[in-house]
Amino acid sequence: MIATYDHQDFPLGLLLERKRAEITVVLPGREVADTVGPIVESLLGLSGLIDQVLVVDAASDDGTAEAAGAVGAEVRQEAELLPEFGAVLGKGDAMWRALAAVQGELIVYLDADTRDFSPHFATGLLGPLVTSPGTQFVKGAYRRPFIKDGIVLREGGGRVTELTARPLLSAFYPELAGFSQPLAGEVAARRSLLETIPFAGGYAVETAMLLNVYAAAGLDAMAQVDLDERLNHHQGLFELGPMAYAVLRAVIERLRDEGRLAAGPAPPFRAGDGREIDVAWVERPPFASVRSPAA
Repeated sequence: MIATYDHQDFPLGLLLERKRAEITVVLPGREVADTVGPIVESLLGLSGLIDQVLVVDAASDDGTAEAAGAVGAEVRQEAELLPEFGAVLGKGDAMWRALAAVQGELIVYLDADTRDFSPHFATGLLGPLVTSPGTQFVKGAYRRPFIKDGIVLREGGGRVTELTARPLLSAFYPELAGFSQPLAGEVAARRSLLETIPFAGGYAVETAMLLNVYAAAGLDAMAQVDLDERLNHHQGLFELGPMAYAVLRAVIERLRDEGRLAAGPAPPFRAGDGREIDVAWVERPPFASVRSPAA
């Protein structure tokens, strides 16, 4: 059974009282100038709970770095972190490289494109880590409405989750199917754990991280926290296909590592319009094996 909490279980005063380690919030972002500033301000307004807000910018042209720096974030360009590993290969790679600039032992990853951001996203995720020494990894849980032309579908936003991730987990890792949002970008963990697991590049990072944490630490070290509702941009159907395939690749590679599936190359993703899209599988090694000073 996955330990499940509500963000209201962890008021700010409790976290400030129980805090024993430095805390870093990492915000990977690309072209998020209109949302990143208010998020940084909210995090830095938590009475000193957050020691470092690190924005990892993907060479945005819209002023993302300037907007974040103006309100107090530490801003690093993703390509400048661990440059010896070559080009940055998507969000997962940026999250992995961020470990080179992180100062805290408790790390929270949040999406930088969340509208109407509330600081309870951070306090909720931190709650189990701060109050329960045995908890090593926390996943966000929330409802994702689908909004189109003014029409709101209360539970229509998690299409890849419900049509790909959850069926795969139910079939091969049923213990993990109880996570409400297995693909949530909002996660928190102890640095000592994150440095010992590989990170998948691109959209596969969330699924691969869930599987890698489960293998490294077990279900008893994992938790989820209900964060209420999250509003963000919805991808079009043709964009969702490669994303779903990336989730599938993460499960396939884990099954191969476990000897439950024969090795062999995966075919390209075939889109509905006839295109073949190479959804590459790239995995960065555990950070502890390549630890180096921040670039």
